[in-house]
Amino acid sequence: MSAAKTIVLLILSNVFMTFAWYAHLRELRAKPLIIAILASWGIALFEYALQVPANRIGFGMFTLPQLKIMQEVITLAVFVPFAVLYMRTPLSLNFLWAGLCLVGAVFFIFRAA
Repeated sequence: MSAAKTIVLLILSNVFMTFAWYAHLRELRAKPLIIAILASWGIALFEYALQVPANRIGFGMFTLPQLKIMQEVITLAVFVPFAVLYMRTPLSLNFLWAGLCLVGAVFFIFRAA
């Protein structure tokens, strides 16, 4: 149960962080930089409110390196739909290749030492 809770919280936190980092490129492009910074900080507050508990819940069940690699996999899984659907970035095979690299990272970080 805690593993699922960790993963769900990391997914939700990544949705907020992806918007905090990149949505201003589409929505606030014409606004002063300080507006984009403040808006991003406001969104990031929600990200941290989810990410910190996710890592606290998951730490001990997962090692720190496992939490980090899990975070990176989730980041790509959230980023690709965001980039394609929201930012209208063309889908390319580079997303697949990046994902395959992360599959390798997951293999190595989760295998028994």
